[in-house]
Amino acid sequence: SILSNVFSGFYGVSFTQIDWLSMVYMVAYVPLILPATWLLDARGLRLTALLGAGLNALGAWLKCGSLAPQRYPLTLAAQAVCAVAQVFILGLPSRIASVWFGPTEVSTACAVAVLGNQLGTAIGFLLPPVLVPNTPNDIDLMAHNIGIMFYGTAIVSTLLFFLTGVVFEEKPKYPPSQSQAVLQTKPPEDYSYKQSIINLFKNIPFILLLISYGIMTGAFYSVSTLLNQMIVTHYEGEEVNAGRIGLTLVVAGMVGSIICGLWLDYTKTYKQTTLIVYILSFIGLLVFTFTLDLGYLIVVFVTGGVLGFFMTGYLPLGFEFAVEITYPESEGTSSGLLNASAQIFGIVFTLVQGKLTTDYSPRAGNIFLCAWIFVGIILTALIKSDLRRHNVNSGIMNLDVKAVSGDS
Repeated sequence: SILSNVFSGFYGVSFTQIDWLSMVYMVAYVPLILPATWLLDARGLRLTALLGAGLNALGAWLKCGSLAPQRYPLTLAAQAVCAVAQVFILGLPSRIASVWFGPTEVSTACAVAVLGNQLGTAIGFLLPPVLVPNTPNDIDLMAHNIGIMFYGTAIVSTLLFFLTGVVFEEKPKYPPSQSQAVLQTKPPEDYSYKQSIINLFKNIPFILLLISYGIMTGAFYSVSTLLNQMIVTHYEGEEVNAGRIGLTLVVAGMVGSIICGLWLDYTKTYKQTTLIVYILSFIGLLVFTFTLDLGYLIVVFVTGGVLGFFMTGYLPLGFEFAVEITYPESEGTSSGLLNASAQIFGIVFTLVQGKLTTDYSPRAGNIFLCAWIFVGIILTALIKSDLRRHNVNSGIMNLDVKAVSGDS
């Protein structure tokens, strides 16, 4: 999507059809998330990760067959395969963090895992404008450059698939936390996936978080998808800088993710931190919106970086906050539902913001997102925080201390 104008010209299709190459990820996620989270709960981390990595490699190779102007449908189909792969990947961070890391590390571990996904997004902003410059008068050269990008992606995706098969393990030999020890001692027949879903939808704080997370992350998806159109509207011919601004947005977000994860591990202030980051994201989007058309790209770089720092920094906060208020329900199920909400809001926001950007201006589309993020702030403020997983770890640790001191 960061090369919307280039691919629109290459395939001879509209901007909306190019936007669908991004939105297909959101559409595929919604109906497949429940089967994917069931697979994660029933078959574990390793099989889920292998499916995600394998399908991603398959989709990347299929895309290599679409290097001709009349093959847009094949590119869309290949994107759909990669979109299915994403369903198995996005829910892994919080589960990996809980299964492999102790209570003083879990939030940081989740943030690092989310950072991996954002690293891929950053590369997706940086490399395509460099590899595929806009050459509308030489379609053969454009096809050659697109081929370099497609084959490079396929080779890297295949390497990652083999690495996953060789390196990825299901769980550590010993549980890293008391809460994990409690969960692992439960007989498998005591777990009901259907009942877990019902429990989550009966949890009012989780429902509020589900909507507010969907709003924030859906807004981030929309901004990322339409960034090229927003930039080239005010800065014609600046496709490469549009990619660099996207890179700045994501890299700043990676830093934000790590800082937020470290802060959560240190303070356990889940609601307060989530609310503050939400408010700062709202302010960041307002500033980005009203400075976009000033004519100074350096200002857009700075405001985009600030916006990315808070909007992307919010992602691990939402995951970990959900795990805390829904324990002992599966981390994969709660994070999967959060991502499904994000995809639904992302589809709606991208379509509406894209229409407003095309018919009116980028400012109109961004103001639309600002209004929704303000709603998300209110919903986040209404969440009553009950840190169940943290309380389990703290309670058992206190019992251990009393036993050691003889005060049992």
